[in-house]
Amino acid sequence: MRDFPIFSTETGVSSLTLKEIPYKKQAYIRIQDVQPGTLQEHLRECVQFCKAAGAEHIFAAGHPELEHFPLHTAIWKMQITAWVDQQKLENLFPVTEATAESWRGHYNRLMAQVDNTATLEARDVPKLYTGAYFVHHQGELLGIGWLEDTTLLAVAAVKPGAGERVMHTLMSLVEGAQMELEVASTNTRAIRLYERLGFLKTGERSRWYRVDSLLK
Repeated sequence: MRDFPIFSTETGVSSLTLKEIPYKKQAYIRIQDVQPGTLQEHLRECVQFCKAAGAEHIFAAGHPELEHFPLHTAIWKMQITAWVDQQKLENLFPVTEATAESWRGHYNRLMAQVDNTATLEARDVPKLYTGAYFVHHQGELLGIGWLEDTTLLAVAAVKPGAGERVMHTLMSLVEGAQMELEVASTNTRAIRLYERLGFLKTGERSRWYRVDSLLK
């Protein structure tokens, strides 16, 4: 489904992310600019459009008046100077054309219930050829990861309890550098892992509020 980077109404402009509707029935509205006192009117038109496109759950960010709606999740930035526990270092295998679909399948399955994660479609596969990896131990798949320079774009353990080994193996790629990631505040399991490793929360990127109640 097509996103709308620019969605204009008489009262304002927003960007609409609709690509998750076929997979999660979710849509995202990022407010860019609205006339004073017209947020509700502009938001109602955005929500109506998203619902017509099939969204059941709609979230919005980018305007202080959204605080009147229920908070869905905050997106935190966390950082660490990457370090490696050699005893938890495993084998890395870069994604190739032959293995990209397998990596994408694992990612979509593991991230399906994680707030504010984007489903990877077939057209996204070429992006994985740079920075996406499988983490193995003696032929057993432990997890997957995706790095862009020193930014961790995605990580997930396939084997329960393997999170630290997956993370140390990925950190070995950027050992000594300042590594950063973004995580939803509702993803408490991942946050506990990152904090155990020494990641610190260094900022809040955004807050997403649930706004589909506008048309109820």
